[in-house]
Amino acid sequence: MADDTARILEGEVFEGETFRGGDLAEADLAGKELVRCAFENVRLTQSRWRDARLEDCTFDGCELTRIEPGGLLARGVRFVGCKMMGIDWSRVGTFPTLAFESCDLRYGSFVSLRLPKLVFDRCNLTDAQFVDADLAAARFPGCQLGGARFERCDLRRASFADAVDLTLDPQHGNKLTGARVPVDVAVRLARSFGLEIV
Repeated sequence: MADDTARILEGEVFEGETFRGGDLAEADLAGKELVRCAFENVRLTQSRWRDARLEDCTFDGCELTRIEPGGLLARGVRFVGCKMMGIDWSRVGTFPTLAFESCDLRYGSFVSLRLPKLVFDRCNLTDAQFVDADLAAARFPGCQLGGARFERCDLRRASFADAVDLTLDPQHGNKLTGARVPVDVAVRLARSFGLEIV
C-alpha cells in the first residue's frame, strides 16, 4: 500500500486532497468525509464506504469492483475510466448525484434510487439491473446495454443516443414518454403494441 494512499486510513476528514496509486482493497472507509478530493489509479476493490460522505470528488482509472456503498452520501461524484463491476448501489444515501464516463459497470444493481439526469457516457452496463429507479432525463450516450434490465423505471425524457443492444420491454412497467431511443428499439416497441411498420 503506497504511503500516499495509506494516509486516508489515518484521518476522518479530507479536503482538496489527491490520492494516487496504492492498494486500498477491502479497506474500511466508513464515516470518512472527503470534499473536492481526487483518486487516481487507486485499487479500492471491495472497500466499504458505510455512512461516508463524498462531495465533488473524482475517481479516475480506479479499480472499484464490488465496493460496498451502503449509506454513502455522494454529491457531485464523477467516475472516469473506472472498473466498477458488481456494485449494488441500492442502499446508497439519499439523493445521490453521480456521473460515469467510460466505466465498466457490468452486473451493477440500481434499485429504488432517485437518479434523475444521471449521465452514463460510453459505459459498459451489460447485465445491469435498474428496478423502481427514477431515471427521468438520464442520458446513456454510446453505452453497451446488452442484457441490461429496466423494470418499473421512470425513463421519461431519458436519452439512449447511440446505445448498443438496448431492450425496453413495455410489459415491465417503465414510463417512456419523451424517451429518445435508437430506431431499432422504437420499431420493436411499436411491434410489441401490435403496430405494423410500413
